[in-house]
Amino acid sequence: MSFSTSFKHFIFRRYRKAVTKKHELNYLFWECTLRCNLNCLHCGSDCVAQSDVPDMPAADFIKVLDDIKEKNPVKRMTVAITGGEPLLRKDLEDVGREIVKRGYNWGIVTNGMLISPQRFTSLINAGMTSMSYSIDGFEKEHSYLRQHPQSYKKVCEGINLAVQFQKQYPQRLVFDVITCVHKQNLDILPKLRDDLIERGVKMWRIFSIFPSGRAAQNDLSLTKEEYKKMMDFIVETRNYVDSKGRSIQLNYACEGWLGDYELKARSYFFFCRGGSNVASVMCDGSVTACLSVRGKDFIQGNVYGETAGQKEKKVCVSFMDIWNNKFQNHRDRSWAKHGKCKKCKQWKKCLGNGLHLYQSMQDEVGHCNFELLN
Repeated sequence: MSFSTSFKHFIFRRYRKAVTKKHELNYLFWECTLRCNLNCLHCGSDCVAQSDVPDMPAADFIKVLDDIKEKNPVKRMTVAITGGEPLLRKDLEDVGREIVKRGYNWGIVTNGMLISPQRFTSLINAGMTSMSYSIDGFEKEHSYLRQHPQSYKKVCEGINLAVQFQKQYPQRLVFDVITCVHKQNLDILPKLRDDLIERGVKMWRIFSIFPSGRAAQNDLSLTKEEYKKMMDFIVETRNYVDSKGRSIQLNYACEGWLGDYELKARSYFFFCRGGSNVASVMCDGSVTACLSVRGKDFIQGNVYGETAGQKEKKVCVSFMDIWNNKFQNHRDRSWAKHGKCKKCKQWKKCLGNGLHLYQSMQDEVGHCNFELLN
């Protein structure tokens, strides 16, 4: 890492410390359902068509929003609705309008299977300002990961809807596509890049797959050589212009400290913001950091309180009380400095990687991005 980048990270660490100490909530995930119309090989939440966990009622989530509105000093929060597959819910637009009434932005992450011109327009009219689609290659690669023969066709239809809307109303919708990279689609990334540019996609995020949920049962993780190849592709693409002068804004996901690839593979330094700026309300009312952080040590409470396991649920615990008075093990990561992290010279920059890579506070980190690259 160059002296210039090292100095930037020194300043960034001071910023990270201040943000963590202040811990102002500005981004909230809502896991509105654990039902899904796909059976993806890499699903971290292990979602199924008929979940044992019922959907959280819209009225209950709105009570959470009211508590946040009353007690959170941040007035312009973003709510990201995810799942499962959020479009399985028929009341998504109703919730969206309630989010807008409280002065917040909202968006969804979807697999695109249920999108149509009518539903897209309905979501926009309900105030949706951001949308992310998952696409993992062309028909062969995407269908392999998503386990559905129509999944590629449907997500392409959804992407085209969003692109055309953006062209007509450039300021109305923040839209990107997400690709999960694994052994079967690594080599087609250059062709996928060119295809996305041709479709008019402006923003792209790449994730690597970590062994959680259903992904832990399938051999999808990249080797060290494959991981570095992916990173080199990302760096190349961030400087790429095609023969027609077109480009795409690509960032690697927020996971993991990347060493010399920091600020080359994404536009920001690694910062696991779970518990600092980001929180989630899970389908059963549990409160955690981001929805990839599902270990029991990191669940901070439940908005249903002691009634969480009963059929008749009632929101009886303040979300903001949980946010303000819990999350200690998210904001102070010193507990993670054991095992391979204990003697690591990158500790101050990494703080033990992302919380989603821990099943418990006693475990070692599931994998180390820096180690994969060095």
